[in-house]
Amino acid sequence: MNQQVRELHTSITGWFAVHARKLPWREPDCTAWGVLVSEIMLQQTPVVRVLPVWQEWMHRWPSPAALASESSGEAVRAWGRLGYPRRALRLHAAAAAITEDFGGEVPSTHAALLSLPGVGDYTAAAVAAFAFGRRETVVDTNIRRVHARAVTGNALPSPALTAAEMRLARELMPDGVSESVAWNAAVMELGALICTARNPKCSQCPVLEQCAWVSAGRPDPHYVPKGQAWAGTDRQVRGTMMAVLRNAQAPVQRALLLHPPVDLAPSPAAGELDPLAALHRLAAPQEQMERALAGLIADRLAAEDARGVSLP
Repeated sequence: MNQQVRELHTSITGWFAVHARKLPWREPDCTAWGVLVSEIMLQQTPVVRVLPVWQEWMHRWPSPAALASESSGEAVRAWGRLGYPRRALRLHAAAAAITEDFGGEVPSTHAALLSLPGVGDYTAAAVAAFAFGRRETVVDTNIRRVHARAVTGNALPSPALTAAEMRLARELMPDGVSESVAWNAAVMELGALICTARNPKCSQCPVLEQCAWVSAGRPDPHYVPKGQAWAGTDRQVRGTMMAVLRNAQAPVQRALLLHPPVDLAPSPAAGELDPLAALHRLAAPQEQMERALAGLIADRLAAEDARGVSLP
C-alpha cells in the first residue's frame, strides 16, 4: 500500500471520527437486525426521511420474528412514504427467512446474507461490515463518488457500477479489519455530507489537497446525469394509489380507485378521503390508472378479492 493511500485513510477516517453523524444504527447497542433494516431503508432514500420510520419499525418490530409474525401488508403500511415500497416486502420476506432458516438471528457472513430475499451484494457487504465488523468492500454511490474524485479525477462515478470501480474499491481497502470497517463508514459519510453530487463542499474536505479532481481543475462530468421524472409517471400514480390503500381501514372498491367519485366533498370521514382526492387530482389517463393498479397487484403490493383492493 503506497503512501498516498495511507494518507487518504488517515485523513478521511480522522475526519469521520470528529464529524460523523450520530445515528441510532451506528450505536454499539444496535442489533444486526437494526442495521439490516437501516440499510434497506437507506437505499435511494435520505437519512432525514429514514430516521423516524426506522425508529417506528424498531419499536414495533425489534426482531425479525416480530416482523415475520405480521402480514406483509402491515409492513407495506408502516413503510409509509419512504418510496419504493417493494423494499418493505423484501424486508418482510427476509425477516421470515431469518426466522425460519437462521433461528431468528441475522446471519453474519456475506454469503449467508446473500441468501436472504432482497439482499444484494451491497447490502450483504454493508451488514457484514457494520453489524459484524467484517472486512468487506462496501460500495455505494457516495463511496464511488469520493473514489472517482479523489483518486481518478472524475467529477462523477460511472452511471452504473463497473468492474474497474470495484477493483479500485478493493485496492483502497485497509488491510486491518477494524480499519476497513471505519474506512467504509468514513468514505460513505464524506460522500453524503461533503463530496456531494451537486455543490460539493470542497473547502471542508479533509483530502482537498490530495484530490485528483480538484488538482485537474474540477472538470465537468464526462456524461450528463439523467434525473428521474416523477410528475405524470406511472411511479407517481402507483405511489399515490398506494397512499389510498395505506390509509384505508377496509378494502377499496376498484371503481373508486379508477374513477373519481361524483363528489369528493368533506364527510364525517374526510381524512380518509384525502389520499383518494389526491389520486384523482392527478387526472391520469384511464389506461395509466389501470396499468398502475395491475402493476401493484402483480408486484404483490396490493391484493384484490370480492371485497375490493387492499394491502396484501
